[in-house]
Amino acid sequence: MDDHGRGAAPRPAGSTETPPGPGRPGPLPYEGVWRFTAPAADASVPQARHAVRDLLYRQGVPVSPDLMQGLLLIVSELVTNAVRHAALLSPMLAVEVAVGAEWVRVSVEDNHPYRPTALEADHGQLGGRGLLLVREITREACGVCDVEHTASGGKVIWAALPLTPARVP
Repeated sequence: MDDHGRGAAPRPAGSTETPPGPGRPGPLPYEGVWRFTAPAADASVPQARHAVRDLLYRQGVPVSPDLMQGLLLIVSELVTNAVRHAALLSPMLAVEVAVGAEWVRVSVEDNHPYRPTALEADHGQLGGRGLLLVREITREACGVCDVEHTASGGKVIWAALPLTPARVP
């Protein structure tokens, strides 16, 4: 996997962060955006998971063990979906990690035009629950996830989770 740089991190919907400015501190040392590309092949699933884990540790992102486990499961599911369902039309995929002061967002982009929906799974079915799992992990962490079309006609599926667990009253 190749690391294709770093830039300003977009904020997920509902973010309450205040942008840097006069009287406000600048970005934290771990804030940024990193993008990796990989072939749409089975070997890319563990490679993407390890790359995300290593990046978050290397940058010093304050992720709890539970958050790390959830993020890595989301990455595994999203890359697996891209490999299984998009590889014929999209031989390459991209994994992006964006980190803000209060959240981390992971996304997987491919060039296949089909925009999946998380349907209720048949409990007798062996597969097809990846997006349901992503949505459940995201919901439990009080995060947000979505599927969006890209300018090139493909799609990006993303999940943004808070770095600090939400307090439930």
